[in-house]
Amino acid sequence: MGCTSYLNPKPGRRSLRALTRVPAIVLLAGVFLWVPARAEPTPTGDVIAQMFGWNWRSIGRECRETLGPLGYGAVQTAPAQEHSRWPERGYPWWSSYSPVSHSLDSRWGTRAELAEMVRSCHGAGVRVYVDAVVNNTSGVRGCDTGSAGAEYCHFSYPSVPYSRADFHHCGTPHDAIQDFRDRYHVQHCETFELADLATEKDHVRDRIADYLNDLLALGVDGFRIDSAKHVAAEDLSAIFDRLDRPAYIYQEVVYGVDEAVRPEEYLGNGDAIDLRYAAGLSAIFRHGRLRELGNFGSELPSASSVVFVDNHDTKRSRATLSQLDGERYVLASAFVLAWPYGRLKVLSDYVFRHYDQPPPSDPDGRAADADCADPRWLCEHSAAGIAGLIGFRRAVGDAPVRDWADDGANLISFGRGEAGYLILNGGTSDARATFRTALPAGTYCDVMHGLVRNGSCTGPVYTVDHGGRLHAEVPALSGIALHVGSAISGG
Repeated sequence: MGCTSYLNPKPGRRSLRALTRVPAIVLLAGVFLWVPARAEPTPTGDVIAQMFGWNWRSIGRECRETLGPLGYGAVQTAPAQEHSRWPERGYPWWSSYSPVSHSLDSRWGTRAELAEMVRSCHGAGVRVYVDAVVNNTSGVRGCDTGSAGAEYCHFSYPSVPYSRADFHHCGTPHDAIQDFRDRYHVQHCETFELADLATEKDHVRDRIADYLNDLLALGVDGFRIDSAKHVAAEDLSAIFDRLDRPAYIYQEVVYGVDEAVRPEEYLGNGDAIDLRYAAGLSAIFRHGRLRELGNFGSELPSASSVVFVDNHDTKRSRATLSQLDGERYVLASAFVLAWPYGRLKVLSDYVFRHYDQPPPSDPDGRAADADCADPRWLCEHSAAGIAGLIGFRRAVGDAPVRDWADDGANLISFGRGEAGYLILNGGTSDARATFRTALPAGTYCDVMHGLVRNGSCTGPVYTVDHGGRLHAEVPALSGIALHVGSAISGG
């Protein structure tokens, strides 16, 4: 979930709506970084699909039918452990971030269904990253029963086991964070009344590692570490040192101006999720000029940064762009997929009318099977303007940006080596121009609006001549994306 002064969350294939080993301590920019003696694996594939609200059966099917064929490298799932239920609140989505045991039985499915999902995704060439809640347990102040029947109280979880001594009691009113500028508060007090684990203790580290190793034994490839800023970097390092095999790690460390804990501190453990990227992107596409994207990036090194247009938290707080921004969201998504910065994550969500609303579920709060033909599911991962750019990103690989051009305002274009070319018109008028590309001569499918199927394009096609020239009219708030894998005939 995450917590900060910047974001404040609480506990059919179709176009988008509105078209949506030696340990060391080093010093970096005045921040001490814990660097563990661990070699992280290089993840294969690039784009991660965050399937928010999708149960295990649905993700396994979508890996086979859509994610693998489109070229996604990985899928991010919901937290897998047993969690609190909160039926009096309508089984809110955030109950999954309120774990009560390490049993792999949740609103998303059973242990067997989770294992089958991993096998299905691997068979489609898609890695599986599980959202891991390691900072806290439940926010229920009294006692209750979890999604798999485990009995628990706020500081007592016999199924793990955890007792009162395994939690922080920081001494503030209600043990709540009072000052995000105080490192002790951030890492020893409670967020949203969630019982805060004493991750400096070996017993707690062992239990968390047991849970992660259980997931690794099922074939899971890595973890998104939820609320990582609330756990000291050296505590996470000690937990990761207990893993049975290497795993891809990316950590949610929400940046806040003048806050004590910063994303840079965690780079020794793995990659970090950088929300500053999404915030800057939102500012440009909502209020700025696209020409400002010419050197776009963020504060973290590109190779260590996981970025996105929106995620489940920022969308629900309206802190960043989302499909509610219509064509501007599509343009931003196309840009980040074509732009060589960070590892990209694409949110696929469901329709909600209030913050707590869970995904479509049965009367007991268990998630229903997702169906992209059902208007309750947004399915951004397979929507026009996003689906075709997954192949674009794979086709251009590490090729550098070249031939950047802009009109001084909202019409931009650039190439990625000789493998791809993107044009975006963020203005309110159509634009007719001749664009200079480095693409080989030929006829190309515009993958912002179509896909190559059986040698033909389901959308518009464009011709690049032997001089690399592309003559095109680009509608307002639209674009064109071409790459060598979308060529349907040579020159």
